[in-house]
Amino acid sequence: MLAALVLTGCSVTTGARGTGPVETETAADAAVVEQETAEATLPPDGLATAGGALDDESADAAIGGAAPTSALAALATLEVKGRAPRTGYDREQFGSGWVDTDRNGCDTRNDVLARDLTGETFKPGTRDCVVLTGTLADPYSGRTIEFRRGQDTSDDVQIDHVVALSDAWQKGAQQWDAGRRTAFANDPLNLLAVDGPLNMQKGDGDAATWLPPTTSFRCTYVARQIAVKIRYGAWVTAAEKNTMATVLSSCPAEPLPGGEAAPASAPAPAPAPDAAVPVSFADCAAVRAAGAAPIRTGDPGWEQKFDGDGDGVGCDS
Repeated sequence: MLAALVLTGCSVTTGARGTGPVETETAADAAVVEQETAEATLPPDGLATAGGALDDESADAAIGGAAPTSALAALATLEVKGRAPRTGYDREQFGSGWVDTDRNGCDTRNDVLARDLTGETFKPGTRDCVVLTGTLADPYSGRTIEFRRGQDTSDDVQIDHVVALSDAWQKGAQQWDAGRRTAFANDPLNLLAVDGPLNMQKGDGDAATWLPPTTSFRCTYVARQIAVKIRYGAWVTAAEKNTMATVLSSCPAEPLPGGEAAPASAPAPAPAPDAAVPVSFADCAAVRAAGAAPIRTGDPGWEQKFDGDGDGVGCDS
């Protein structure tokens, strides 16, 4: 989940935003990144237990009644399973630090800073890649935070993996190949510049264990988690699903972000034909009264007694 911003002392190779070699980190930068990407493990399902999430039946009812294009309805497409062990998790399983997956010449961290900050300035000679300063309207705390790149200030603003890397590892990513995990860790849909201390507080929490303190942002936050998990095929726990449904039931029209669309549901099976109702006639008068005369072999209600001359046609006179 966590990723500190690069500190001072970056070695830079020039390249226009959109082209050119990628900025690299110094050893000191890498040490800070390693410290801040060590996602603390939170107790499972704490929020769901303490916060009064919907129970399974109520959550399913809320999801089932949601508008088809909403994040709440999309929640139904996620598989619900228990979390796998965290065994084997390491940040390096998701690639070595930040990379340039979109090949624009800037690493993902600086791309997200440039996207989420306002009034940003850039390090000279980096062709607008390395962000030096800017202002963040933090979605998690509601505070305005001034970002200034430096040894003691860079971690005031951090890049959050909305779906934490460790959470993904326990819910499907162990089976992904290295390329898919690297794409997940650098996907802008899964990244937000946020308040550093709150990012650290979140640890590897899912929606059942941590939600942003700013309640007005929770619908957007949970919808984003659903969109990311749909895109990569990660699953949710039952407590996580119920908490997501609880949050989104207060904003049932909240859409999936980033142009994401829920996987199309399989068409409903055609209703089974009604079971044939047995037909029986007492005599030819009843056959004629039902408009079934003449009655032939194989017709509903056919009986041999109607065929006096053995030609396969009954009640024909």
